[in-house]
Amino acid sequence: MTAESEVTVGGGDTPNRKANIFDVARLAGVSHQTVSRVINDFPSVRPATRQRVQQAITQLRYSPSPAARALVTRRTRLIGLIAPSTADYGPASIALHFSDAARDARYGVVSVTSVDAGVSSIRPLVESLLNQRVEALVLIVTDVAVLAAVRELDAGVPVIAVAAGHRHGAPTTSIDQYRGARIAVRHLVELGHQRIAHLAGPASAPDAIERMRGWRDELGASGLAAGEPGTGDWSPHSGFRYASTLPVDSLPSAIFAANDQMALGVISALKSRGLAVPDDVSVVGFDDIPEAAYFDPPLTTVSQDFASLGALTMQRVLIAIEEPDDDAESTPIPTRLIVRGSTVRSRST
Repeated sequence: MTAESEVTVGGGDTPNRKANIFDVARLAGVSHQTVSRVINDFPSVRPATRQRVQQAITQLRYSPSPAARALVTRRTRLIGLIAPSTADYGPASIALHFSDAARDARYGVVSVTSVDAGVSSIRPLVESLLNQRVEALVLIVTDVAVLAAVRELDAGVPVIAVAAGHRHGAPTTSIDQYRGARIAVRHLVELGHQRIAHLAGPASAPDAIERMRGWRDELGASGLAAGEPGTGDWSPHSGFRYASTLPVDSLPSAIFAANDQMALGVISALKSRGLAVPDDVSVVGFDDIPEAAYFDPPLTTVSQDFASLGALTMQRVLIAIEEPDDDAESTPIPTRLIVRGSTVRSRST
């Protein structure tokens, strides 16, 4: 039971009694946990909420006891992070920057990795984190089946998904993969390219799904036909394999690869076939990995702000913990096109 100091409340025929934390919560229109967080000066409470609580405390002349303060500070301040077992640039960057944001908010992060997307494999990971009394779970989604599996579990704590596209059923944060892809394709269209091929990522990856959707929609908006996209696995090898099999008599004038690593393989394969990049084929990637500026030629690509994504995700965690009834959606973080030497105006224009 929560121990709190009390001051007198009541009126009329109701006997006077000392106010407790629940009286403050009722007057302020918040949970008693939020009142405790205001009392203990946790930084995650919204300013407007903090002001309402402080006004209620003043009005009721309420003061918490030292015992109550000690009880609240027994929180673990731990967040569980479920990340894919991959060293791919995007997921690794998200995990790094989220951990930085959590540390800035005075939270620790307990990380586990998932190998496959089945419920049977996800459940032990979730349970291991819950056994460490994490206050929320963050899931970096690289396969839509993983998110579905976690939602089948009753975690009992807030679950925040980092996943591209609109996802029903859980708070979600993301970088705007769809508009990033449209910006990349628009750049090629503005250079006069009309045959713009796409090498997509894995079919189950939310990022790949959104980037392919952006490619199709931008071509459609420009009155250009979208052929059948290739499918890679994010690796340079899959990019090399794709570009090695393109028919010589119907080569595209530009290729939009769904990530920089596949773009590297595409460039290598085109060169091995005696084709010049960008004079014969322009190439655009996605991610702006640190090596992209040093490709030969330097790669035109789409840059993602992973630091802002980490901060936004931690903000959503804090809102979910402090204001569990808040269902506001987060606006996806915009991307930037970085133009380098791998794209030029089409020869046919």
